[in-house]
Amino acid sequence: MATPLTRRQLLTHAVQATALGALGLPSATRSAPAVAPTRLKIGIATLGFPKFTNAALAKELSGAGIRLIQLFLAQSDSNFWKYNGRSDVSGLTPGRCREIATVYRDAGIAIHSLGVYTNLIHPDAVERQSNLDYFAAMMDIGGHMGVHTFITEAGHHHDPKQPEPRIAHHFQDDVWIQMLTTARQLAALAEKRQASVLLEGFYRGFLASAKRLRMFLEEVNSPRLRALLDPANLIEVNDLEEMFQQLGPWIDCLHAKDRRVHVERGVPAGQGSIEYVKFVTLTARHTPAAPLVMEYVGPTDYRPALAHLRAALQKAGLQAE
Repeated sequence: MATPLTRRQLLTHAVQATALGALGLPSATRSAPAVAPTRLKIGIATLGFPKFTNAALAKELSGAGIRLIQLFLAQSDSNFWKYNGRSDVSGLTPGRCREIATVYRDAGIAIHSLGVYTNLIHPDAVERQSNLDYFAAMMDIGGHMGVHTFITEAGHHHDPKQPEPRIAHHFQDDVWIQMLTTARQLAALAEKRQASVLLEGFYRGFLASAKRLRMFLEEVNSPRLRALLDPANLIEVNDLEEMFQQLGPWIDCLHAKDRRVHVERGVPAGQGSIEYVKFVTLTARHTPAAPLVMEYVGPTDYRPALAHLRAALQKAGLQAE
């Protein structure tokens, strides 16, 4: 998509056209100014590369032209990843954090954000506080790396020792109030560190639609809490246009993966039901500064997913950065 002209440019072109008309030049000779296509940043999440060291992964991704990552501490020499919970990260000293970041930056790769994905919705107050403490530790780790953006979901909870409740835990009335309190505590931790936390929606969780995520962010009302849009997580309940209409002003990052409608499992870009040309067109229109980060890819399939994403950009008249 072409970048819109500024008001100053429009006025300038109008004056030029008037001058040409006064000189008696035919309109066919009045060429429009060339406008460069919008450039969207493309990145990749490192979660799918657990057998790579950070150095090996930096070399691999750099060779594929990747210049931005969303770092999950899941590599073989920094394996601290635990979904919906927390890990002991006390061994990540400030020096080690700087070493990891330097490996990527020396390869020409910027670190956009760190994936945290702890459980913020747990019903036990002690457990929630422990997870908030873990989130604060991850923010400090990011600070040592020069990274100030962090990604998470609300989390998931079901007690396997108890029968399935009539209403899922994440949709119970009091959980909304509880999550507002937790999110405001998280925002305070981010404010203290000049950080941002991006919340990601998923149709089978607390932030189950674009509208619900937008309403939650509005009620929390903190500039430190923003949105990550993953269309594959919401395609079951929202059309692409709806996602951007609801969340556009809140989106600071997007996940570029895929999912077939009525199927729970996510897949790499190009293997599901997402209309990628429409997806990247809407991204350029509503959130051109937000990077597209490929997810659910690893060593064997990230290149086809990358080719699919780049092809969609080309078809939409956009360029990759």
